[in-house]
Amino acid sequence: MQQRYATLIAVLGFLVPAAPLFLAAQPAAQTGPSGPGPSRAQPPPAYRPGLGDLMTMTVQPRHIKLGLAGREKNWPLAAYELHELEESFERIARHSPQRRKKPIADMMTSVTKDPMTALDQAIKSADAAKFAAAYRQLTDACNTCHQSAEVGMIVIQVPDSSAFPDQDFRPVKR
Repeated sequence: MQQRYATLIAVLGFLVPAAPLFLAAQPAAQTGPSGPGPSRAQPPPAYRPGLGDLMTMTVQPRHIKLGLAGREKNWPLAAYELHELEESFERIARHSPQRRKKPIADMMTSVTKDPMTALDQAIKSADAAKFAAAYRQLTDACNTCHQSAEVGMIVIQVPDSSAFPDQDFRPVKR
């Protein structure tokens, strides 16, 4: 039963964020001048994810994977996920610099800069204790940003299990 649940979570974890892409690729039924059929109407507007979509699709999985890689002391994977997380923050800052007149880009940069630097140093020195402290600091920074952006009901925590049953976070033995 638990295996089925894990498989369902993995499938949904892929399908839910990807659904808009699949739907956008499907031709819509349109009505032409002589009834149903192709028309010369404008195509539907391209899917433009909102700030919450981008956080859920790009930041949250990277945050989780970073935490799991660090917990397993898989420093190459942790370095990779930290870089991917930085890129996610950069893309979101470009896409959504403001939300309800709040400077989201500036807030994200200001609260994540120090924890991200500390994580980078912990990863480079392969220091599990420093990593855990920096990761908690980053997690707290996420929650500080959510409070400031008036979405404090979104509370991020250090993961205690993997949402990615198809990925092994332990270091590769060579």
